Amino acid sequence: MRIVFLIFVAVLLFVIFMMIVKMIKDKNMYDRMNGLSVIGADVLILIILFGFLDGRIEMYIDIAIAYGILGMVTNILVAKYLGGKKK
Repeated sequence: MRIVFLIFVAVLLFVIFMMIVKMIKDKNMYDRMNGLSVIGADVLILIILFGFLDGRIEMYIDIAIAYGILGMVTNILVAKYLGGKKK
């Protein structure tokens, strides 16, 4: 079972790397924000997978929840900033 988790980790790291490459090549700021959201979701999954591998899933789930909340708040703030002020 440990091999399966390690394969999932390798695949997720590859997906994160490809999203970083896409973000660097992309010119549109909204696509870059979307890429950051995808990377954040993938990192959440990686944190939980590391919890399974370590055997202390409860601690890693708490960390993943905090990371997810911070990522969501950051995305909202940046989207609000990019959206501009409405009169």
